[in-house]
Amino acid sequence: MTTLLHETLNSSSIYLPTPARVVATRELTELEKLFKLELPSGFSLDHRPGQFVQISMLGIGEAPISISSSPSRSNGSFEICVRRVGRVTNAMHQLQPGSILGIRGPFGRGFPVERFRGKDILFCPGGLGLAPLRSLINEVLDERGKYGRVIILYGTRSPQDILFQDEIEEWKKRTDIEFHMTVDRPDETWSGNVGVITTLFSKVQIHPRNMVAVVVGPPVMYRYVLMELLGKGITEGNIWFSFERHMKCGVGKCGHCQMHHIYTCQEGPSFSYAEIKHLEEAL
Repeated sequence: MTTLLHETLNSSSIYLPTPARVVATRELTELEKLFKLELPSGFSLDHRPGQFVQISMLGIGEAPISISSSPSRSNGSFEICVRRVGRVTNAMHQLQPGSILGIRGPFGRGFPVERFRGKDILFCPGGLGLAPLRSLINEVLDERGKYGRVIILYGTRSPQDILFQDEIEEWKKRTDIEFHMTVDRPDETWSGNVGVITTLFSKVQIHPRNMVAVVVGPPVMYRYVLMELLGKGITEGNIWFSFERHMKCGVGKCGHCQMHHIYTCQEGPSFSYAEIKHLEEAL
């Protein structure tokens, strides 16, 4: 498991936030903003794709946020994509470069990248799910020769909700990526596919024996994407999800994130379908 940042920073408490400086911000959509953060003295976050951190604002509160940047592109900093939905995230959207906030982590189990090497990978991000999945996508692209086919199927509500549009344009140009995108509610500017993400499966050929699928998005889409993946013959152990729960403490103490006996903040948030298929509330 990745060494926790608190062990790197003089073995301080797992409950004590470490100050981090906002290096840069970038508007992605009307609700989402990308933050580039830097730790003291150039320390590395030392995270894995799929992990999260707890972000705290003094006098306001704390919120779990997925890490959006790849470990292969850390360079002493990391990125988080924040949707403005509550007190903490609203306050974060007011921050400017140079501002200080607190972080704890990284927490949770990331995706088992080593097990994915040598296989075809099908990425299925939905909506804001592209933010955490971007970490794994860029890790794979930075080590492109270690993987087979790379397929990205991205679905979102409208053209205005598309995240990381500059990177998506680069993915479209690459000959070593198969990229398809759809929106639920098109406007006059949209000329692509219209419909939910499962409408994109007919556009790609899947060889299930050597394929891993990674799905991150709103829970409502998981059941339908899973039906498509199982129908294509991908094995249960090669289908991976990331689960959002109310990660209050991040260290398995408060129980807010429990799914039956499983503490999502520690044993997840990434799970293979084989691991959680017996949990009624999972999908």
